[in-house]
Amino acid sequence: MQMILLCFRVKYLLEIIFFSKKNLTFAPQKLKREVKKVAFYTLGCKLNYSETSTIARQFEQKGYQKVDFTETPDIFIINTCSVTENADKKCKKIVKEARAISPNAYVAIIGCYAQLKPKEISEIEGVDAVLGAAEKFRLIELLDGFVRPPQAQVFASNIEQATNFHHSFSYGDRTRTFLKVQDGCNYNCSFCTIPLARGESRSDTLENILAKAKEVAQTGEVKEIVLTGVNTGDYGIINGKRVHRFIDLIRALDEVEGIERFRISSIEPNLLTDEIIAFVAQSKKFVPHFHIPLQSGNNKILRLMYRRYQKELYADRIRQIKTLMPHCCIGVDVIVGFPSETNEDFLETYNFLNELDISYLHVFTYSERANTDALKIKEIVPHKVRNERSKMLHILSDKKRRFFYEQNIGKIATVLFENDVENGRMHGFTQNYIRVSAKYDPLLINEIKTVLLTNIDTNGFMEVEEVVESNFPNRIISNSFTVA
Repeated sequence: MQMILLCFRVKYLLEIIFFSKKNLTFAPQKLKREVKKVAFYTLGCKLNYSETSTIARQFEQKGYQKVDFTETPDIFIINTCSVTENADKKCKKIVKEARAISPNAYVAIIGCYAQLKPKEISEIEGVDAVLGAAEKFRLIELLDGFVRPPQAQVFASNIEQATNFHHSFSYGDRTRTFLKVQDGCNYNCSFCTIPLARGESRSDTLENILAKAKEVAQTGEVKEIVLTGVNTGDYGIINGKRVHRFIDLIRALDEVEGIERFRISSIEPNLLTDEIIAFVAQSKKFVPHFHIPLQSGNNKILRLMYRRYQKELYADRIRQIKTLMPHCCIGVDVIVGFPSETNEDFLETYNFLNELDISYLHVFTYSERANTDALKIKEIVPHKVRNERSKMLHILSDKKRRFFYEQNIGKIATVLFENDVENGRMHGFTQNYIRVSAKYDPLLINEIKTVLLTNIDTNGFMEVEEVVESNFPNRIISNSFTVA
């Protein structure tokens, strides 16, 4: 009998041990949090790319896994633009594609379109949340858990609430880093919705911007920083008051160690002072490349657009740049088909651009935008005419670009090669923004090399040969001059 009792006790103890071990084994697995995958898609400008990259890092810091758009994510974040009507249509198309890839995923929309039309976006089939300008950097806080709601949630306060400057820079997405230095705009051009989508002009302190640039430099992986903003040249407004100037910023950035190139993404002609041009001409790191919005070469149209200059000032800026930097690349934004633009007005713009010593055009066909003063102008240009004018300027742009490239054949330049490979060829940009093509070599990616610009290939890219700089001492492109 004692033996039987002993056997029962042993069996009982073994069962306790077994179930204890079983619980100890499986309990941690029940507590383990499933890692959610998040994908991002960005429409629009360099500023949007810098902000998307920053928000993506916020997700990674919270334990989310960033994946490509096609890797069946649990969450899609779509950062939108609304400069043109096509940008709105693209947003709807991306939402539809996201739903096809991952039908049960959470889809959130941020960006300019989200601020301008939150209710309209919330009614798009497949959208779960819409966040405005003041809310987009609080995505994880506001949408904690990312559980799909019965109907789309909208977090979009009035644009007057978007008063904070949120630091942003892109990293790991492209060879170059886009560093946000300014946000918002006080210009209120009659065709533009950006002030309604991003609020008033604002910046952070010079010290904080420099700290971000140094943070990028300390990665040891970035060779070029592109300064971005809505109205980049208006940098320095803090809490509604001007504290710094753009020239102060670029002078300070020129001393940042660990970055070989700085590039200015875009700057208004009335803000591009002689002081800025002269500084870039002798700068150690700022490259000879300006992108300067014109919009129209007709003064009547410029006034109707509420632009803050006339074409004479624009022409003077181009002359000043080319006097100090003959091989500087100059890009131009221009709008065709603005209300009341006659054939004579357009031809004046065409001839003005044709005579300017510029390098390429970004051509925008005017599209009607809600809540803009341009809608009050009754003389509408037919869409067919707008498209014809756009084609003419695109052809002119191609001619301008080729002529600029031809002027640089036989010169020595430095090229930052990018991870952009097609048909065994890789690409990159010179300091003065000539796109080059070379035989693919993985060791060249994200490297700056000295090359000889040899000829233009059938795709319009500059072909190059790597050279030893000392062998060509009299053909090196510098900021301020090129010795022939």
